[in-house]
Amino acid sequence: MRVIAKSTLKKFWGIPAYSDSQAPIESWYEEAIKAHWESPQAIKNQYANASICKNNRVVFNIGGNKYRLIVEIQYQANIVWVKFVGTHAQYDKITVEDVNEY
Repeated sequence: MRVIAKSTLKKFWGIPAYSDSQAPIESWYEEAIKAHWESPQAIKNQYANASICKNNRVVFNIGGNKYRLIVEIQYQANIVWVKFVGTHAQYDKITVEDVNEY
């Protein structure tokens, strides 16, 4: 999959308070760019704890559920757009289907 954009992820883990997110986010990124998710079920097969939402959104738990990553996936185009990365508390304040923070 093509992930847009790694720079968004780097910007997040570059914040000193969130520096512990770097390793788990990089791990997710490496797995995502090697994946070929053709459907939501393909994601669930790889990430049982991922939440499949409306508007082609998927929520991933990162770093033992300390962080949340929301992406929008265009399955036919093999593109994953990062829409939100943040703490669990920040995630609780947004709407998954509408967030377009980055």
